[in-house]
Amino acid sequence: MALQKRRMGRTRIHHRRSSWMRDAANHPTIQKCPNCEEPKAPHRLCMSCGQYNGRQVVAAASDAQE
Repeated sequence: MALQKRRMGRTRIHHRRSSWMRDAANHPTIQKCPNCEEPKAPHRLCMSCGQYNGRQVVAAASDAQE
């Protein structure tokens, strides 16, 4: 099994990761919530209406402040 000879520096790691994220295909995707049409990350709960996969998971942000 291959083993590294020296530790990779922090700058080299960050440079490689930042250049990878510059590619348009690697940016995180944003989808519309099917309930309220607000932008949200896929496979995540909608922060504006509190729904995930068609179910109410948490109280909506506007309901909690009242």
